[in-house]
Amino acid sequence: MAKPRTPKKTLDSYTIKGTNKIIKAGDCVLMRAPDSSKPPYVAKVETIQVNARGTNVQVHVRWYYRPEESIGGRRQFHGAKEVFLSDHFDVQSTDTIEGKCTVHTLKSYTKLDAVGNEDFFCRFEYNSATGGFNPDRVAVYCKCEMPYNPDDLMVQCEGCNDCCSPLDEKKNHNSHATSRDSDTKVDTKRRRR
Repeated sequence: MAKPRTPKKTLDSYTIKGTNKIIKAGDCVLMRAPDSSKPPYVAKVETIQVNARGTNVQVHVRWYYRPEESIGGRRQFHGAKEVFLSDHFDVQSTDTIEGKCTVHTLKSYTKLDAVGNEDFFCRFEYNSATGGFNPDRVAVYCKCEMPYNPDDLMVQCEGCNDCCSPLDEKKNHNSHATSRDSDTKVDTKRRRR
């Protein structure tokens, strides 16, 4: 006969082990990757639960993907600190949480006086099964026809009052349209349940 599942209790907050940082539902966290040579994963905390004995605290998270973890990979216009909010949910032990981070909108990210290690930005939602993005198109700029990358210096053109990036960076794509024929996939980020 199978043991009955012990009921879980939802917690309002949790203090990350080894720190004085408190996380709550809605906060973003850095989670240790199984491969120590890879950067930590970025996730949004949905709920925090503990078992009835109070011995096993878990977080229900919604993963952010980095561009190189997406189908189609990193593109020239992706910022170094850009992440995509995915439809990939998971349950993880709180022991894998390394710290808190902040995922800004692109607009608020560009207004930061200084970008720290814990600062990221998100302008797309990502469908992890299809590789689709929402929105699937964003504003492009001047002759380069590229979306804005906050890592690149852009200057306003006096002729057209639009922003221009350096001439040698011109590309002719402006969306996240991905080739459905591509069989190459990036390393699996996390096991999907």
